[in-house]
Amino acid sequence: MFLRPAFAAALALLPMTATAQVAKPAAIVADGIPAIPPALAAETQPYLQARKAVFLGWDAADRSMLIKTRFANTDQVHKVRGPGADRTQLSFEEEPVIMASASPGAGDVTVVQKDVGGGEFFQLYRLVDGRLHLLTDGKSRNWFGAWSPDGKLLGYSSTRRNGADADLYVIDPRDPKSDHLVATVKGGGWNIADFSADGGTALVVNRMSINRADVYELDLKTGRMRALNDLKREVSYVAPRYAPDGGIWVLSDIDSDFVRLGRLDPRTGRFAPVSKEPKWDVTDYAVAPDGSFIAYATNEVGISRVHVLDTKAGTTRDVTGLPAGVIPYAIGSAIEIAPWGTIGLSMSSARVAGDAFAVDPKTLAVTRWTASETGGLDPAKNVEPQLVEVKSFDGETVTGFLYRPDPAKFPGKRPLIVNIHGGPEGQTRPDFLGPDNYYLNELGIALFFPNVRGSTGFGKRFVNLDNGPYKREDSVKDVGAFLDALAKDATLDPARFAVTGLSYGGYMCYASATHYSARLRGANCYVAISNFVTFLENTQSYRRDLRRVEYGDERDPKQRAKLIEISPLTSVDKITVPLLIATGGNDPRVPASEAEQIVNAVRGKGGTVWHLLAGNEGHVFHKKENEDYYFWASVLFWKQTLLGEGRR
Repeated sequence: MFLRPAFAAALALLPMTATAQVAKPAAIVADGIPAIPPALAAETQPYLQARKAVFLGWDAADRSMLIKTRFANTDQVHKVRGPGADRTQLSFEEEPVIMASASPGAGDVTVVQKDVGGGEFFQLYRLVDGRLHLLTDGKSRNWFGAWSPDGKLLGYSSTRRNGADADLYVIDPRDPKSDHLVATVKGGGWNIADFSADGGTALVVNRMSINRADVYELDLKTGRMRALNDLKREVSYVAPRYAPDGGIWVLSDIDSDFVRLGRLDPRTGRFAPVSKEPKWDVTDYAVAPDGSFIAYATNEVGISRVHVLDTKAGTTRDVTGLPAGVIPYAIGSAIEIAPWGTIGLSMSSARVAGDAFAVDPKTLAVTRWTASETGGLDPAKNVEPQLVEVKSFDGETVTGFLYRPDPAKFPGKRPLIVNIHGGPEGQTRPDFLGPDNYYLNELGIALFFPNVRGSTGFGKRFVNLDNGPYKREDSVKDVGAFLDALAKDATLDPARFAVTGLSYGGYMCYASATHYSARLRGANCYVAISNFVTFLENTQSYRRDLRRVEYGDERDPKQRAKLIEISPLTSVDKITVPLLIATGGNDPRVPASEAEQIVNAVRGKGGTVWHLLAGNEGHVFHKKENEDYYFWASVLFWKQTLLGEGRR
């Protein structure tokens, strides 16, 4: 086989075994998975080299940006001193850094949040001269909360007391001995969201489900908390922040199907909406240090739109110079306004791998600060998705994004992979596909990303349509409706459809294989729930109550019986397609046992399963060597099941 020079050079860098196959990473167990051919690894290399830059915040010390990006095996903290400037690496860890934040004001301290092996027992560290200095206990789960306005205090939550309840702590990161408990709570969804200007009080959120989050004001001296909203109503209040005038801004879905930005009166608990986009959720916002304006983002059919609100005049202007893409999730806020007024954020789209941008609040001019590499490939050639709308079994409208291969390069009907998002309170949005572009551009496989009922972004009525064990399989029926509609598409081959999914989407992957095996050629299920009862019993205690609200309570006999009935493990005899199952050995959310039990059950029925276990990963792989190996295994799997190549 002739290889182009770039591919040949990449091939020369790949680790090989004596039998000319790509050596698997040391932490991976590949059970039933064929050897990875060097030619495949070389051919896919450009698609695996794309990186992204995620905006983390401003550093007031030198007016630079903090971002996270990957130049080696994991995401690390970098500094960018100006638009187009070099990315200077600040942290050098083997494990990925999920966030970093410089202190407001002087910017003299940078705090980092990181775990080990994907176990999600996150710790907070002070970053000094490229090294991390532990601030928390090194054992429990700790979560970054907020800085005080002067940057002297940091609030966070920690489960160190009993492993389940997220108590509230305050620390001066310059002095680890200053760490102290300020409030003992019950539940795993608590955290400090903001500090008052004088540092005497803090705003606290208790998130119990996607439908319920309450806001409190905490007296930091006495530890007393006062609820600011009506606790009798099941309403969500998130991201509360003090305004410079002492008022409170917050996001809430009270009296609305969608999340709105507004003011919360701390005396009466009344919410006064201010944002004016009634059909879309407000997802992120930031208040200017002087309170004169707010930058906020709405989710409009999956695309992030940024707006600037003049708080005095009440007028809103739209930022039009950003890519039509998605602002990624961030701890705290994905948007931050610098002390000098510049708005910072990051954005990705089908043709932007992920980069950091700045917006001038006066002119709304957009400046791109980073230009992330895409492995030498031209991202402008990537396929843009088509929005698909379908009526499901009960008349409910469900939507998704369809990516079609180039018909000139791949004529005729093409195979299709249906890729179901996790959550379930998640949403597929028109983001950068990364390695998945290989399927479109080189193999001619179409990709479809559905938003079944229960997805966010379509209002709280829609997000609640799958709640509990008795409605759970309605979302699986939505997949059936999509299969029906896509089978009628003249460009797609219904004899070569397959399904994949991650986390809850992994459950949907298994469930689709039990309900629709006759219509599928394979299923690739990633960190997936196979039995709701064993999942709820074995997931980490700090998140168990949150999941019971969504899926059902396994302690209730009737709900337990229904949960077992709808679990894919109960119906493995109905799975007649080959499976590829990938899981993390340290996964705290969906333990590896969820994969092990269905692998054994399917094989016990004579079924075919490829099983990939990464012993140094948690919920989703974050180390590049593991991500790459799983991708190669997936390509082999799809080549066999959808393209008929290399079948044994």
